[in-house]
Amino acid sequence: MLLRIYSLCVLALDLTLLFIGIFCTILTTIYRMFCPPPLKNINREVVMVVGAGRGIGKELALQLCQLGATVAWVDINVEACTAVIQRAQQLNGICKSYQCDVRDKDAVAQTVNLIKNQLGEITMFFHCCGLPSPRTLVQESSEVRDVMDLSVISYFWLLDSILPCMRRSGKGHITILSSVAGLSNGSSGRGTRVPLSTAQFAVQGLAESLHMELRHSNSNIIVSLVHVYPFIIGTEVAKDIRFRIPSYFGTMPAAEAARQILDGVRRNYAEFSVPGYLLYLGHVLRILPKKASFMLRDLLDTGVDFA
Repeated sequence: MLLRIYSLCVLALDLTLLFIGIFCTILTTIYRMFCPPPLKNINREVVMVVGAGRGIGKELALQLCQLGATVAWVDINVEACTAVIQRAQQLNGICKSYQCDVRDKDAVAQTVNLIKNQLGEITMFFHCCGLPSPRTLVQESSEVRDVMDLSVISYFWLLDSILPCMRRSGKGHITILSSVAGLSNGSSGRGTRVPLSTAQFAVQGLAESLHMELRHSNSNIIVSLVHVYPFIIGTEVAKDIRFRIPSYFGTMPAAEAARQILDGVRRNYAEFSVPGYLLYLGHVLRILPKKASFMLRDLLDTGVDFA
């Protein structure tokens, strides 16, 4: 009897402390909405940007150079990086391009070792490959295996090589870019969008698992999951895409999207979206009954059945 009473007291104390902790966390989150944390300095950080040949990856690499980071531009098409690297070097950026097919485990290991030897231990990492663009959502996509290899499997090859660098440095920041499809596995299932949406949903699960693993290992490595709405990037919008509510979505240049991503990363946010309100919309979709979430998706229909 006494043991049962003791157990109930311990449980009551644990629940009380839990509710107090949750309440304080909610208050802190609300406070941070109006007073965000300061931007951290990334000067002299060694950053690996995968998919730096075009789009958001290119703009991220450029802005990282401007912030004083040493940037490794990694892309399967290294020629796409050459002209931009010359521009970055004119801005006094320290950078170097590397050709790598991130679907190849051996190629990834060789590239990371090369970066480590030439630029130093990698302390920041951005994965910009596999992020669906409006054109890939309209046209035929690659085979399922290609989509999964590029968008999901490549993370394991990259993290296997990069995490030891961060552990040796005693710090690190991993930024995972995902389509807003990762907020809910909401592909319509029509045409070729199922592999794209499924891959992005898997990326979100990978980010959450990685965050928990690093948290329990008391590692000083931060994980940021960034949801990017693929139709928001104005330079990539296809002509045959319609917006049901244009004023709600709108578009922005890739440079502005990259600026918002770096802003969130430098504030060490664990999860955020571009634009910011989509993260809250994703949480609402999870809470609503399935039929109600489908109705909301229909209201925000972009003309392409996607998330």
